[in-house]
Amino acid sequence: MTYDPNNIFARILRGEIPCKKVYEDQHVLAFHDIHPQAPTHILVIPKGAYVSFADFSEKATPEEIVGFTRAAGLIARQAGVEDTGYRILANHGPDSHQEVPHYHLHIVGGKKLGPLLMR
Repeated sequence: MTYDPNNIFARILRGEIPCKKVYEDQHVLAFHDIHPQAPTHILVIPKGAYVSFADFSEKATPEEIVGFTRAAGLIARQAGVEDTGYRILANHGPDSHQEVPHYHLHIVGGKKLGPLLMR
């Protein structure tokens, strides 16, 4: 999959499309999902042009990787789901239904989430 610089997350990063921002630093932007699947549903995206986790883990700098990981933990704590639990999900490719070709995590919580899809 090639990176599309006009994907919706790239456009949000450029300020062309608004978002309900919850966190931002030099490496990360996080905002509420417009179609939440739980009371807490936050998208965490790196500011670099990465298509997937595989792309990010191969090409991102150590500072980007550490910054992204630490930001995700901080965002979950700030969202108030640390004590009750939450799920971190990243889709990769068409079989996982990755809709936006820009690497991102979903932080989902605020209710009992049920079992994973794997059985």
